[in-house]
Amino acid sequence: MKLHRVSAIVLRQFYLLRGSPSRILPMFAWVAIDIVLWGFFTRYLNGVTGEKAPIIGTLLGAVLLWDFLTRVMQGVTMAFFEDVWSRNFLNFFATPLRVSEYIAGLVVTGILTSLLGLVAMILVANLVFDLSFAAYGLALLPFVLVLFVFGLALGIAGAALVLRFGPAAEWLIWPIPAILSPFACVFYPMSVLPGWMQVISHLLPASYVFEGMRAIVGGGGFDMATAALATGLALIYLAGAVWLFFSVYRIAVRSGLIARYSAEAVS
Repeated sequence: MKLHRVSAIVLRQFYLLRGSPSRILPMFAWVAIDIVLWGFFTRYLNGVTGEKAPIIGTLLGAVLLWDFLTRVMQGVTMAFFEDVWSRNFLNFFATPLRVSEYIAGLVVTGILTSLLGLVAMILVANLVFDLSFAAYGLALLPFVLVLFVFGLALGIAGAALVLRFGPAAEWLIWPIPAILSPFACVFYPMSVLPGWMQVISHLLPASYVFEGMRAIVGGGGFDMATAALATGLALIYLAGAVWLFFSVYRIAVRSGLIARYSAEAVS
């Protein structure tokens, strides 16, 4: 893997962002709206129920973490879609660029854009609602890293699906976070789910993250076993997503689909 090729993928995305403020605004606008909307809602609930339950810390923290996962996924997929929309994807692989270098470039882009969104979310939560996650120390850091890895896995898997079925399959990618959120137990404990949903929930690293986050905010402390299980699942998903992208790329090259990549669906 050549670092200068990876950096070239990242540099292309930087130039796109620098030349188009409309690409930068969504990184901050939507997350700020979510934090403000849920922040005032949880403040109202806190006033109704009293100070006994840490509603603001629990719900607003859940919104922040779930938005972070979504931004990580979209950071990868948006970088891929930029190449698809501009009909530039095939040009990349007419060069000595390797698939691993291309994926690494997407991952680095996702890291940078998601960190910008995370900083914006933390600032809004702190300035508007005086919610500081520093009070929980480093206990939340492992869970944030798990969501980061899982978000990368979702983004790479989404890019693989679009690569296989064509740009018309883009609509399949955007609903993924919304589809997973009921099983991820973002706003409620896993125990309230019916049995069949709990089976799926146990397979998602995000569900362990939010269970652990609620335990920390509620004063229960950090559970090493939960964090280790979530980390292992996230790494398995990431490895599977990378394998899927490589497999789809090999199929596209051998079958000639990559040469017919257009705005229509590829069958």
